[in-house]
Amino acid sequence: MPVTNVQSTYAALNEKSSVVTANEAGSADRFLKLLVAQMQNQDPLAPMDNAQVTSQMAQINTVTGIEKLNTTVQGLQGNFVQMQALQGAALVGRDVVVPGNKMDMDNGVGVGGFELNSAADNVRVEVLGPGGHVLDTLDLGAQTAGMHSFDWTAGANAAATGVTFRVSATSGSVKLEATALMRDRVEAVNTSGDTLQLELQKAGNVAYSQVKAFN
Repeated sequence: MPVTNVQSTYAALNEKSSVVTANEAGSADRFLKLLVAQMQNQDPLAPMDNAQVTSQMAQINTVTGIEKLNTTVQGLQGNFVQMQALQGAALVGRDVVVPGNKMDMDNGVGVGGFELNSAADNVRVEVLGPGGHVLDTLDLGAQTAGMHSFDWTAGANAAATGVTFRVSATSGSVKLEATALMRDRVEAVNTSGDTLQLELQKAGNVAYSQVKAFN
């Protein structure tokens, strides 16, 4: 199945909600017992006034309210993950762009990409063979900040497999951070803990949050 663990996640959420509810009831019961015991054993010459009793009752109401709010937020988070999983199922069979340096080859043409945090005076891409040796070098010149893609015509290297690439960028004499991006295909999605994971053809499991673009 493309989407896994959905039912088990719902069951876990329901079980967790039951435990939290029981804990809330236990906390309130213990507080009331302590308050009653305090009132029964108070100094007759200096009894608790109404303000003290009201203050302590307000405290238990505040604690109970916070616990209920936490339970609600946890439930919403679980529902959000499940909604993401259902939406993610629609991505199965589609291409996405994620961080990575594996060249996507099709009919002798390789496709790759990169992301720059700031504008660069010069960007260079080195295409690497399976052994790490340089097959070709692409000088892409000045590039703006953001995501970019490039094509590489394999030519005599059309039969090469396991082709990767690395990106370097500079602004004057300063080396800039450049993140290599690759195109990959979604084979399945799954929920792991409280995050949505995409199972990709080349990169394996990648968090949904790592997706830079959809094709």
